[in-house]
Amino acid sequence: MSKTGVIVKQKVPMGQKIAFGFGMLANQMFPASVGVFIIVLVQDLGFAALLWGIIQFAPRIFDAITDPIMGFISDNTRSKWGRRRHYVFIGSIIMGIAFSFMWQLYKQDGLDYNFWYFMIWSLVFYLGLTIFSVPFVAMGYEISDDFHERTQIMAVSQFIGQFAWVIAPWFWVILYNPEWFPDGAASGVRELSVWVAIPCSLFAMIPAFFLKSKSTLDREDFLPITPAYVGKSVVNIFTSALEAFKIKQFKKIAFATFLIFNSFNIIASFTFLIIVHYMFNSDPASAGSWPAIHGSVGALFTSFLVIPIINWMAKTLGKKKAFIIAQSISIIGYILFWFLFVPGKPYLFIYALPFHSFGIGSLFTIMMSMTADICDLDELNTGKRREGVLGAVYWWMVKFGFGIAALLSGSILWFVGFDAEAVSESAVTGMRIFYSVLPIAGVIGAILIMKDYDLTEEKSQEISKKLAIMRETKVGNNV
Repeated sequence: MSKTGVIVKQKVPMGQKIAFGFGMLANQMFPASVGVFIIVLVQDLGFAALLWGIIQFAPRIFDAITDPIMGFISDNTRSKWGRRRHYVFIGSIIMGIAFSFMWQLYKQDGLDYNFWYFMIWSLVFYLGLTIFSVPFVAMGYEISDDFHERTQIMAVSQFIGQFAWVIAPWFWVILYNPEWFPDGAASGVRELSVWVAIPCSLFAMIPAFFLKSKSTLDREDFLPITPAYVGKSVVNIFTSALEAFKIKQFKKIAFATFLIFNSFNIIASFTFLIIVHYMFNSDPASAGSWPAIHGSVGALFTSFLVIPIINWMAKTLGKKKAFIIAQSISIIGYILFWFLFVPGKPYLFIYALPFHSFGIGSLFTIMMSMTADICDLDELNTGKRREGVLGAVYWWMVKFGFGIAALLSGSILWFVGFDAEAVSESAVTGMRIFYSVLPIAGVIGAILIMKDYDLTEEKSQEISKKLAIMRETKVGNNV
C-alpha cells in the first residue's frame, strides 16, 4: 500500500498457512480431548454433576485473569524472535506435561484427593494453554493485511484443526472398550492422555519454528514487561482489555461467538449421554462407535463441506452474510436431532450432521478473519497494534463462556435429575429438550447481534489505505 491509494495484496505461502494450521490442530485437540476425557470424572470416578461443573468452571476464572496479561506481554515483547514465537514454544511444553499429569487419577485415592489433584494440574495446563494460545492466535492475525487472504488463512487453519474433532470422538470408543482397557475408562484415560499430549505438543511447536517474524529489539514504543511493571500495571492492563468492547464491531463478534459457542458447549457433553442412555439403554459397550461417529462425521462435514463453502460465501457475499446464512442452516440441524435420535436406528442422526456442522464449523473461520480486520480499525483509532490484547479478550470470552457452559451443563444434569447409576426416562427427555432448544436460542441471539455489523470489504480497504499513509508519515517524521 502507498500514499497513491494502491493496495499491494500480500499472498501468504501455503507452507505458512499449513504451519499455522498445525498450531490450530493442537489448539483444538487439547480441548477436544478434555471434552471426551471429562466424562470419566462423572461416569467412572464418582464426581457429582455440580462438582463436575465446578471443576470445569474454575480454570476459566483463572483464564480470565491470565489471558489479558498474556496479551499485554505478547504485544510488548522485545526479542530477536519477534513478539510471539518463544511464548508459543514454551506454552506447548507446559501444556503437554500438565495434560499428561492431570489425568493420572485413581478411584481408590478418594473423591476429595482426585478433585484437588485434578484442579491443581488443570490450572497448570490452562496456564500453559494461555501462554501458547494468546500469542499463537495473534500470529494468525498478523500474517496478512488482505481482507480475503485472512479468511483463507483461517479456512486452512480450521480445516486442519477440525481433524481434532474427527479424532477425539473415537477416544470414547477406545476408553469404553473392555478389550482395550479391561480395568475401565479411568485406567484408559491415564494412558491415552500421554499419547495425546506428546504429538499435540509437537504440533503446537510448529508455528514457533516456521512462521516468520521480525525482531522487535529496536521497538521503542513498547511498554516494559518486567514483573514489577506488569504487577503495578495489572489494573491498566485490564482497563485496556475492557476498552476493546468500546469497538462496536468487536463487541458484536465477541458476544455473538459467546452465544453460539457456549450454548453449543452446554449441551455438547450430552451427546455421549443421550446416545448411550437413550439410544442404547445405558450400555456404553453396545453404543460402540456411535458416539464417535457423531463427532467424527460432523467434523468431516465441517472440513470438506462447510469450510470450503463458507470461504467461497465470504468472498462472494461478504463475511456478515456468510455468517448469518451458515448459522441459519445450523438451526435445521438442531431441529432434526430431536427427530433423528431414534433408539434402534442410530444411523438416522447422520442426516442431521451436515446442517448442524454449519454452526460451529463456520464460526471461527469467519470470526477470526473479522477480528483481524478489527485489529486494523483499532490501530487506526489508537495508533497501536494490539493483536495480542484483542485476541486475548476475544478468546477470553470464548473460554470464560466455556467455563460458564460447563457449570450450566452440570446444573442442567442436576436439574433434569441425571444419575449415572440409575438413569430415568425424564432425565433423558430433559437432556434431549435442552440439546435442541438451547443452541437454537443462542444462534438466533447471535444473528440478531450481527445483523447490522458494518465492517465491509470496502471499509476495510479504506482503513488499510489510511493506515499505509499513517505509517509512512510516522516513518517520515522519525527520519
